[in-house]
Amino acid sequence: MLDSAINTSTGSIVDLMADCLQGLRVVDLTRNLPGPFATRLLADLGAEIIKIEPKNGDPARAFGELFKALNHGKTIESHDFRDPQGIAAIKAHLKDADVMLDSFRPDVLVGMGLDAKALHAINQKLVMVSITGYGLANSDSKTEINHDWAPKAGHDINFMAMSGVLDQLKTADGEQAMPNVQFADLAGGSDTAVISLLAAVFAAQRTGEGRHVAVSMTHSLYQHMVMPKATGALVKSFSGQQPAPHHDFLGGLLPCYRLYKTSDERYMAVGSLELKFWQGLCEVLDLSALKNSHWQLGVMPNTCESQAAAKTVGDKFASQTLEHWQQVFALVDVCVTPVLSLSEAKAHPLFAHQDEYDATSGWQQVQ
Repeated sequence: MLDSAINTSTGSIVDLMADCLQGLRVVDLTRNLPGPFATRLLADLGAEIIKIEPKNGDPARAFGELFKALNHGKTIESHDFRDPQGIAAIKAHLKDADVMLDSFRPDVLVGMGLDAKALHAINQKLVMVSITGYGLANSDSKTEINHDWAPKAGHDINFMAMSGVLDQLKTADGEQAMPNVQFADLAGGSDTAVISLLAAVFAAQRTGEGRHVAVSMTHSLYQHMVMPKATGALVKSFSGQQPAPHHDFLGGLLPCYRLYKTSDERYMAVGSLELKFWQGLCEVLDLSALKNSHWQLGVMPNTCESQAAAKTVGDKFASQTLEHWQQVFALVDVCVTPVLSLSEAKAHPLFAHQDEYDATSGWQQVQ
């Protein structure tokens, strides 16, 4: 099915799901990365996106190719958000739109006259989604969310820091790593916005009533910490203390689930979490004596046996180059892969169908 989806003239996949959201009209007031990436996903599924920029433009324009990758195929207009005529032009689009997406701080919509009360008066079914950094707080909230972070400015690094996610990204010696992927913007913002947006649109189609949803990038990231919350408690149950990130169950504590350095200072990613994969790994490495040194057989990662197994496997990987191990593990299926650079990933057959913007959809229609 994949071959039939390749457009040989452009080298990109013809998105067979581009009819899914046909007829969905989205007015996008967002800028920079989270909102535009969200509407990029919606556009790839067939939605009509009307992007409205302020007179001085979206700051992402300064990044050139990034702006093109996020906003190609969208209808783009420029209006003065502080001028009544500009607001009137925006409202004209919203009268028959399904969705409005924004990324302003709380209360900015009210000041512009684009709050839920004003907009639902002209379009009862309109779904409004606001991407925020820290969510909303209101003493009258049914869930009693009371904090003073709602109006604070921030960027991806701040939201990652406040959610606890950034602290999880530590090197083996405990140094703080600086990620070059915007997890808060994209997972906490874009993806969460799309999910809540589509859910609200579905409800509006059934009930005839729109709603205003606020997405918090910080809270969404905190929700994504489901594994460290659970595994940290697990490790504490047998070690007696809360583990540091690199010593958590899936953070490098297990011999069967960690990174191993090669002789040329590269890394292999070992994800042989299940016993069958670990035993297969041991066979490939000619370390059969370690086949029963696995957590599913009761060998917990705080034991001398587990630590000795990790060192033995580490010494084995350190004896050869990444290229050597890449060739070895290409022939077996035990969840072991090379850690590729961005340029290596871009050139890998996995991504041979990427489009002119170096993008691949996260989905493929099978039938």
